[in-house]
Amino acid sequence: MKLLKREQVEKLSRFKCENFLTTSFYLDTDKSRLTRKEISLSAKNLIRNHLNRLEKLGLDKNVKESLKKDLEKISRLCSPNRAPFTFSGLAVFSCSGKNFWEIFELPDAPRNRVIFDLNPYVRPLSAIIDEHINGLILLLDRKKAEWFEFFMGEVEKIEEITSDVPGKIKEGGWEGYESKRIERHIDAQLQNFFKQVAQKTFSFYKNKKNEGLFLGMSDKYYSDFEPLVHPYIKERIKGRLKSYPGDSKEKVIRQAQELEKLIKEKEESRLVDNFITELERGGLAGSGLDNILERLNRGQVQTLMVTRYFSKPGKICSKCGFLYVNKEECPACKVKTEPLVDVIDEAVERAMESNCQVKHINPPSKLRRYGNIGALLRY
Repeated sequence: MKLLKREQVEKLSRFKCENFLTTSFYLDTDKSRLTRKEISLSAKNLIRNHLNRLEKLGLDKNVKESLKKDLEKISRLCSPNRAPFTFSGLAVFSCSGKNFWEIFELPDAPRNRVIFDLNPYVRPLSAIIDEHINGLILLLDRKKAEWFEFFMGEVEKIEEITSDVPGKIKEGGWEGYESKRIERHIDAQLQNFFKQVAQKTFSFYKNKKNEGLFLGMSDKYYSDFEPLVHPYIKERIKGRLKSYPGDSKEKVIRQAQELEKLIKEKEESRLVDNFITELERGGLAGSGLDNILERLNRGQVQTLMVTRYFSKPGKICSKCGFLYVNKEECPACKVKTEPLVDVIDEAVERAMESNCQVKHINPPSKLRRYGNIGALLRY
């Protein structure tokens, strides 16, 4: 199924194996960057490595057998003959001991990884959802208003209303006072229709968790409609589409995705610029992997920024869980550290567990100059 709603993630997170472990499998299947052969090879290597790792884990025989069946089922799913990879990412959650199996097609590429745990590992899904705008689309002209919900590249029509506002008076149809009186009457009807639309739009925001509003209407109608919008709604206007009532769903989706991408790029750029300003004036900001890991260990990070796909090996203290780039011994506990394939993943998890904002910045960006990782600090 497609990942579309936060409720899907919340439901998944509630699943727990009491006597077994769950396998969480994430695969980058973005064919704009990878060939089908590369994707299949990545899946094969990922599964093989974790089958080898599984043999070394001191687990109960039944638990180990369940995990092995999980990986075998995932391997068959990802075989070149069966997997068309028409989406950017794949997430699979399996617990063979409990006959549990869930597949999600992802709109964004995740990091390739396998996790064995009591619960499904859902943080990457939450991160993907946070990268998208939960938006409301309003298309408006003098005859009709249409509302759509937009999220994760999907558009669903939720309501429409029509008006009985007459068309404009043709020149020469009426003359003098009577013509102007009729025009004023038509304008008043149009104004009342736009008020109705504005009130209806506000009512959607009372009952739903929409974050942004995309408007599709002509410049003239926008200048008439915008003053009627509640200030709470005005703050949520993200931009305008070149779509109008009656346009195809495909056109609305395409334009909404383009606008969403532009909005996210501007938000990322603004965040990185704010970070650089704060850093260069010696304020509450830090950069560089060593420094950021130290700040995370101390609980100082408020917002963590990482270049998407950036990864580095590192170390973790088995006693206190502190993260390091290359320390062989934890300075705090005086015990030997253990190697990590990717300390960036662990840093992201640590930030989320500490209720930090985590922002994955798409390359290329100015963040690269600062080691591809930076943070705004609490103190």
